[in-house]
This record gives sequence, C-alpha cells and structure tokens, in this order.
Amino acid sequence: LTQEVDLKLCCPFHEEAAATIVERLKDVAACEGEDAVFECRLSRETAQEAQWFLGDVPLQSNEMNEIRAQGTRHSLILRKVTLEDCGSITFKVGQHSSVA
Repeated sequence: LTQEVDLKLCCPFHEEAAATIVERLKDVAACEGEDAVFECRLSRETAQEAQWFLGDVPLQSNEMNEIRAQGTRHSLILRKVTLEDCGSITFKVGQHSSVA
C-alpha cells in the first residue's frame, strides 16, 4: 500500500529593509607610500552587495586594496598609495552612496 503525500513549502517573499549610510566617508590625506583608510557605517547589517570605487573603477580586495565588513562598519585600506590613487573614493550599498 503506497500513500502519496503532496507537500508544499510556503515561503512568503521577504524583502530585506534597505540599509542606509549613517556614518559617511571622510576625506583622507596620505603621502605617497603611506596607507589610506576609509570607513563608513551602515544603519544595520545587510546582505546587500556593498562596493567600493576609485573614481569609476570598482575595487576588489587584493594585496593593494583591503576591503573589510565587520557588522555595520565597512572599511577600505589602500596600501602604499601612489599618485595614480588620487581621486574620489565612493562606497555604495543599494541605492545609497558616500564619496570622499
């Protein structure tokens, strides 16, 4: 005797509330060869994609750019800056952004 069971998993669509930037980026002055540290803080932890830019160029974490996210605090460390690193730094999350 075989009994068929029809199971339906119901997962209501849940849209995460957007995080906002509550502590914005500050301008940083660094001499050539020094590290430059940029930090901002979000209103809440989020699974939203956060992205850093130097000018229009998206940055990735590597030996020259250290990108961190610890709770609501996001930071970018540009290692041993050069003249080519001069320009605006932008942090974006969702529809929100901050520029230094």
